[in-house]
This record gives sequence, structure tokens and C-alpha cells, in this order.
Amino acid sequence: MFEILFLGTSASAPSAKRGLSGQIVSHNEYRFLVDCGEGTQRQILQSGIGFKRLTRILLTHGHLDHILGLGGLLSTFLRWEAIEELEIYGGHSTLERVRTLLFDVVLRGNQPPMPLVLKEIKPGVIFDAEDFTVTAFSVTHRGPDCLGYIFEEKSRRPFLSQKADELGVPFGPERRDLVDGKEITLANGTRIKPDDVLGAWEKGSKLVLVGDAGRTDNLLEACKDADTLVIESTYLDEEADMAKQFSHLTARMGAELAIKAGVKKLILTHISRRYREKDVIAEAQSIFPNTVVARDFDNYQIRKETDNGK
Repeated sequence: MFEILFLGTSASAPSAKRGLSGQIVSHNEYRFLVDCGEGTQRQILQSGIGFKRLTRILLTHGHLDHILGLGGLLSTFLRWEAIEELEIYGGHSTLERVRTLLFDVVLRGNQPPMPLVLKEIKPGVIFDAEDFTVTAFSVTHRGPDCLGYIFEEKSRRPFLSQKADELGVPFGPERRDLVDGKEITLANGTRIKPDDVLGAWEKGSKLVLVGDAGRTDNLLEACKDADTLVIESTYLDEEADMAKQFSHLTARMGAELAIKAGVKKLILTHISRRYREKDVIAEAQSIFPNTVVARDFDNYQIRKETDNGK
């Protein structure tokens, strides 16, 4: 299961009720901050989630409304908060701008208070944990090196407890060995193979995050069969020409992508101040009913083939 906490959901500039782009994706002990718009550190504090284990930041692109909060965040780490390390992931041009912001403006020749690593990435797997991966993929927006991210649990075979009971497998390390794919021998000499107590392979949950984007046809493969898709919705269809001009999406475009990709739940974010939330929802839900518009501090759980909810 993944969880996503929305810290900022406004497009381009903050509004009275919406901060700038930022989300925290959690999986067990792991946390990832995806984008860091102006005011993100205050949103983190207000949410109550705190800075603990927030050591990895994934950037979708280098526009200021997605990175400007990094300066304040590092400034806070210099004075108040202590973390063991900080890794910032992004494309080449994105990290060049981040490097200028952090090292030339914030640090100005001083050393960061922790190991600070800017990790240039390209499309592909960028993080591989025991039970999930994070994969970057290309997104078309204004400028180079724009990325989206797939958080996906690895496939697993469920342990069939009732079958193990029937075979006399005791509780303890024997069951753990079978889950790990090892054959065991019971006290009476009976040999039990993993296939005897493991079910068929099951895919894990899949969360896809798209930052700013100007087209959706090249996102189909990345979004395919996602349990939840988070994507921008800067415009409504009535201003589709303007959306195209500035390389953004409409609510309709996001909903149509969800249909084509077989997505189970759609969460729209990056909402312009020019629209009422109910109009954004209405446009998307007319095409893809299982759509919500994220608000600051909304929290969603992403599970495999279940109804996701706050």
C-alpha cells in the first residue's frame, strides 16, 4: 500500500486555499517528497507529518513553482531540523537550476548540514527497494528533462495459511522460509515446497504521478492499469487552446487518459485559481466518474484493486 499526502495543489501561483506543488508519497518506512513549491516546509509542519525520514526529493521539472521551496527547506535544515542525508532526483536541466538555488543562493560557499546529493536521472528505475520500485518516465512540457514517476509494489505470491495449517507447518521460521522460496522439512520428515503453500503471483499496487504536461498520448504506457493516477488539471476544456499554448492539460484530457489507460482512480491537482473546483470535477466526472480534485492536506491510500479513499 502507498499513501499520498497533498501539500500543495495550486497551479503556477498559490491561492488563499491552495499552496504550490508538493506531495509526500509513503510506503512503510520510506518517504518521498515529489516537487517542492514555495511554502512546502510550512505545509509539512501544518500537516503534522514532520521532516523525519524525508530524505529523498523527486522533481518533475525545474519550473519555479515546483522547486522554489527547496531554498527554504534547506535553510530550515541549516538552523533547526536535523536529517542524516538529502538526495534530490531530477533531470539535468532541473538539477542545474536547483544547484544554483541551493549552492549559490542559500549556501553561498558554506557546507550543507548533511550530505547533499543531486542525483541526475533519466527514464527507468531510479529506486529499488525490497518490495517496491520507483520508475521515472518522460513527460512533455515546456523545456527538457520533464519527468513523471511510477510507484509500484513488486509482484508477490500470497501465503496460504489454511493450506499450511493442513500440512502441519508450524508457526515461526519455517513459514518465513517458505515465503522466501525455501523448501523445509518437518519434524516427521515431510518435505514442504514453497509451491505447496504459496498462491498465484499477484501484482502490487501502482501509483502514477504526472507533474505538468502538455500531451497525454505518450503517457498511456506509464499510466496503464494504475490503481491511482495523479495528474495536473490546469485548464478546463473551454480553454483547450490556451492549455495547448502553455503545454498544460484540461480536466477532460486527464479523464480521457484515465479511460484509455484503464486507471481505477483519478486525482486531479495543479488547479488554476480561475476555476471553481466543482466545475473541474464536473468536467472530469462526465467522462471518468471515479475522479476527485485534491485539496491541500488530503491524504489517500493506494491499494490494489480496492476503492481508494481519504
